[in-house]
Amino acid sequence: MKKVTSILESALKDVSPSENELKAIKIRLEEFLNFLKKRISALKISAEVFVGGSFAKETVIKKEKYDIDIFIRFDKKYNKNSLSDLTEKILSHQNFTKVHGSRDYFRIFSSENTIFEIIPVRKIKTPKEAENITDLSYFHVNYVKKKFKTKRVRDEVRLAKAFCYSNKCYGAESYIKGFSGYGLEILVYYYKSFLNFLKNISKADSGKKIIIDVGKHYKNKNSVLMDLNAAKLDSPIILIDPTYKQRNLLAALSEEKFKKFQKACKNFLANPRIDAFLIKKINFENLKENARRKKHEFVLLEAKTDKQEGDIAGSKLLKFYNNFSGEIKKYFEIKNQEFDYFGSKFANFFFSVKNRGEITLKGPRLIDKENSNKFRKKHKKVLEKKGRLYAKEKINFNLRDFLNKWKIKNKKHMKDMNIFELKIKDYNCF
Repeated sequence: MKKVTSILESALKDVSPSENELKAIKIRLEEFLNFLKKRISALKISAEVFVGGSFAKETVIKKEKYDIDIFIRFDKKYNKNSLSDLTEKILSHQNFTKVHGSRDYFRIFSSENTIFEIIPVRKIKTPKEAENITDLSYFHVNYVKKKFKTKRVRDEVRLAKAFCYSNKCYGAESYIKGFSGYGLEILVYYYKSFLNFLKNISKADSGKKIIIDVGKHYKNKNSVLMDLNAAKLDSPIILIDPTYKQRNLLAALSEEKFKKFQKACKNFLANPRIDAFLIKKINFENLKENARRKKHEFVLLEAKTDKQEGDIAGSKLLKFYNNFSGEIKKYFEIKNQEFDYFGSKFANFFFSVKNRGEITLKGPRLIDKENSNKFRKKHKKVLEKKGRLYAKEKINFNLRDFLNKWKIKNKKHMKDMNIFELKIKDYNCF
């Protein structure tokens, strides 16, 4: 315990923003909030402004860039479809970027390391009135502020967020499918500490759902399963929003990501290390060297999309990566692979593979005479099995040859998937 305590104390210092960083952000934030309030007043718009997210809850972790959520809460008299337009009108004197989503919001670079995200929401009295997920943010901030009254609790949350972020399990975006920030805050509050959170997750039975109802909205776990929409029950953890009983805060969490996180929890508990809280950049040189030792082919690729940075671009790139992995598997055994995306319009991914040597191709049924004849002419080694033709084919090409031919043949397919470039950054055949 002494070792773990020492590691957690050191980790907390590493993952917490400095007082100078926070002070500088607060000064810029205060200036911007004053600007918003003046604009809202000058335009005679019925709206109020509040700061949300980790910054408002004092659970923010140290990053290269800080995203500060600023919500403009519009009166219910405004049409829900006009909220983004009204926000754009308020920001007309600023240099902003519009981000498209279920409700458009806006990004302003306040400094090199600080981004203000201005999000329009409706001013509602109860969560039941929410028309968009962002409408609930006001209630989330107030709930966390009310419950997290001590610095100790907020520090425990910081450790949980940094640990998740380090292990690429932080974020509810569709290309991550991990833990949302608010979800982590509620989990740590429920388990009372970061370590208890890790211990309970590591002990969870595979295939058995964890059901948590902090707000005690339901009589028992069966009631949760009976009442919630089926689409909200897919995740391995069902965490009921304490401010709104119809919402599972971890609905986006995938089984794959949960298992990855569970493994990270077990590894840390067995061998506590400070680097469990630090961002690990993929060392492609080490991966290439590992492939060389095992005599596998290695390729590092970069794919680019023309879609909006963030969730949309990330989702498109991940979908292409998964699709492309399936293409490679037809001819090569994939021994190691990784998808690496950090919020821009491109992603890196590598494959370490072994040539299959020979594959079996499925042909037409024997009753299809015309196509059967074509199949026999095309392939040398043809065999019949249960009324269908199959062909044995030698793999006499390497991964780079396959990639270059695949790109030429699948230009339209790539375009349909919104990928406009796929290039080899590094390749080695040992």
